[in-house]
Amino acid sequence: MKNRIFHTRDLCLRALDTNSKCAKSVRRNGDIMKQKEKATILDYETVALSENDRSVIIIDQTVLPGQTKLIELRSAKEIWEAIYLLQVRGAPAIGVAAAMGIYVLARDIAGKTGEDYESFYREFTEKKEYLNSARPTAVNLSWALNRMDRVCCKAHEEGKTVSEIVERLGTEAKEMKEEDIRVCRAIGEYGLSLVKPGDGILTHCNAGQLATCKYGTATAPIYLGQERGYGFRVYADETRPLLQGARLTAYELQSAGVDVTLICDNMSAMVMRNGWVNAVFVGCDRVAANGDVANKIGTSVVATVAARYHVPFYVCAPTSTIDLHTPTGNEINIEQRPAGEVTEMWYQKRMAPENVKVFNPAFDVTDHELITAIVTENGIARAPFAKSLEKMCKH
Repeated sequence: MKNRIFHTRDLCLRALDTNSKCAKSVRRNGDIMKQKEKATILDYETVALSENDRSVIIIDQTVLPGQTKLIELRSAKEIWEAIYLLQVRGAPAIGVAAAMGIYVLARDIAGKTGEDYESFYREFTEKKEYLNSARPTAVNLSWALNRMDRVCCKAHEEGKTVSEIVERLGTEAKEMKEEDIRVCRAIGEYGLSLVKPGDGILTHCNAGQLATCKYGTATAPIYLGQERGYGFRVYADETRPLLQGARLTAYELQSAGVDVTLICDNMSAMVMRNGWVNAVFVGCDRVAANGDVANKIGTSVVATVAARYHVPFYVCAPTSTIDLHTPTGNEINIEQRPAGEVTEMWYQKRMAPENVKVFNPAFDVTDHELITAIVTENGIARAPFAKSLEKMCKH
């Protein structure tokens, strides 16, 4: 997979050149820019800072694959809504977007408070807590914001001015992005050691490049295998109700030239029974200390089916998603989503009776006993997970 990163300035220039074949459209106050002709989704950065560090630019993932739009986020409300509405999604990408977002907001706060640290930190904390409320299950959101908070407090303890603190926040946010790329590639290398050329791989939801800054987590072994001619056959669950597998995973894997087949969620048992799947790779949003994993709804069904047909089930998890303070999956707060995602989204007409009750959790918990191994950037954790995960986090 060859990636070419478009810098924000280049994208703006192309979009503003209305006579260019590459230019489609642009709208200021949200700077929406459509994709360059013949470019694939992999040519774009999932999350980036604008050239002047005044905004966060993301791919609006709610309109993929039919349209590629870049959205510029400047205010706390815009950043919060982008996370909540899944315009940016995937635990690692959410973390980086939150870090960049709080940095952008810190610049604005400093512009109002000047060098008054108490006033600056009070508003900084308010904005941090507000962003943290967007999605409760993905631990990377709070992890990233708390990391930025620690940078702020440490700089203050060292006697730095507000201006210097803001500069450090910017450095940290940019490093978190580069760190995510290194982490995903390392996960890919470890994951690749678990499969062989020509294997069939099933994945659920989207733990791909669109969920991270590059490579993805669950797709990292697939992309590295593609680079090395492994010739994997990939089955992508559509992932109801928001269809991340159909709209995002199938889209980006196809763009990379991977042999990918889209299946409905209730077809996973058939492809495994047929012997077409040699391994399952999924991402996750939170790993409990005992190895229980919260991931997109339906993951636990795939894990159960994989156990029935003796297919290894691998969870790809950056150590930032491992929450050693949460003992088991029972303590993970599962986000509940709007009923309309099930009853009418994606349909020309409402497909369920009016006023029918709807249960729509965004995630489920996969029991650690169903998990073959958890692949991290520091190595492969196996049962007993309480010990192996702690070891991974100590690297």
